[in-house]
Amino acid sequence: MSERLPQGFRAAGVYSGVKRNPQKLDLSLIVSERPCTAAGVFTRNLVFAAPVKLCRERTPSQTVRAVVVNSGNANACTGTQGDRDAAAMAEKVAGIVGCSHADVLVLSTGVIGELMPMQKVMPGIELAASRLSASEDALVAAARGMMTTDTRPKIAGRTISIDGQPITLCGIAKGAAMIGPNLATMLAVVMTDARIDMGDAHEGLRDAADESFNCISVEGHTSTNDSVVLLANGAAGGPVLKGAALAKFQATLVEVCEDLAQSIPADGEGATHMITVEVHGCRTRDEAIQIAKTIADSPLVKTAIAGNDPNWGRIVSAAGYAGVPFDASKVCLHLNGSLLYERGQPVPFDSDAVSRSMAADRNVGVVLLLDEGAASARFWTSDLTAEYVRLNADYQT
Repeated sequence: MSERLPQGFRAAGVYSGVKRNPQKLDLSLIVSERPCTAAGVFTRNLVFAAPVKLCRERTPSQTVRAVVVNSGNANACTGTQGDRDAAAMAEKVAGIVGCSHADVLVLSTGVIGELMPMQKVMPGIELAASRLSASEDALVAAARGMMTTDTRPKIAGRTISIDGQPITLCGIAKGAAMIGPNLATMLAVVMTDARIDMGDAHEGLRDAADESFNCISVEGHTSTNDSVVLLANGAAGGPVLKGAALAKFQATLVEVCEDLAQSIPADGEGATHMITVEVHGCRTRDEAIQIAKTIADSPLVKTAIAGNDPNWGRIVSAAGYAGVPFDASKVCLHLNGSLLYERGQPVPFDSDAVSRSMAADRNVGVVLLLDEGAASARFWTSDLTAEYVRLNADYQT
C-alpha cells in the first residue's frame, strides 16, 4: 500500500463490541501530536445525528487534536441523551490525549434510533488509544473501524513536493449505500501535514467536496450522519501555503477526495457495475450536474446497466426530465465508447457487442453530449441489483 499517514498523525482501529461480529472492527481513533487546523462539511438533511451537531459547533478550528469514529450505531434520532453521549466520547478522548474536549471531533455511522452503548464505547476508546501507531497497519485498521456494509476499506493518499518540501495527504472513508449528494451515508477524514490557515481549509474542503463527494450516488438517499473532516497539522514545516503553493495543495486535495468518493459507489451494496456519467455541452456546471445526477439516480437506468442492457432510451429520457432545458434534436449519447444516439435519434449499433463490453468490465461509462454551452460535469453511481434490495430489506431499523 502506497498510502501512509502524514507526519505527526497516529491512528488505530479496534473492536469495542458495538457490532455483533467480533471480526469486524467498530471504533477508530485518529490523533495528531500537535493542534490541527480543521474544517468540516456535513449532511444537509434536516434530520441529523448528534455527532454532526457536535462537529458543526467545533469546526472550523485551529486547535483540533483528535477524531473518534464508531460504526454500528449512528447516534441519530437519539434526543438529548445522544448529545450527551457524543460529548462524553469527546471528553474521554480529550482526557487520554491531554487536550480540551472542544478539540475532539466525533463521527458515527450505523443503525439509527438506538442509544449509543456507552458501556462498550468508552472501554473501546481506551483500547484504541493503547494501539495508536503511525504504521500502515494502523491506518488500515482505522479505515476498517469505520466500515458498516462496506466490503473493503477505503484509503487514498498523495505525497507531493511544494517549494521543495514534501507534503502528504491521506484520507480514509466509509460508504456503500444510503448514498446521495449533500452528502451521503458516508464518513471521511482527510489528514495532511501541510500548513494551511482556517479560512483556506474551510473553503478548500467545501470546494473539494463539491467536486467529489457531492458527485456520487447509490440511490440518492441523503443520510443523517454524513461528515467529511479535513485536519492539517503543519508537521511538514515550511510557511503557511498561499498562492501557487496553496493551489497545488488544493488540486491534490481534490484528487484524494475524488479517489475516496469513487470508491464508495464502486463498493455499492450488491453492485456489479461502477457507472461514470459524463454530461458535456451545458450552459452551467450546475445544469450539467443536475442532468448527470438524474441519469445516475434513475432506477431504470441502473437496472438496465445491471442487466448489461445498452438501453439508450432510458438514459436519454432521464436527461429529458431533469428539469434543465435543452434542444433534444442535438443530443448525442455514447455508452462504453459506442455511439448509440446522435442528434436526437438512435443510430445502428451492435447491441450484443456493447452488452458484452458491459458484462466484461465492472466500469461502465455513459457520455451525454448536448449543444447548449461549454460546461460539463461527472457523476459516479452504481447499478441496482436484487442483492441491493435484499441487503436493505434485511437491514435493521
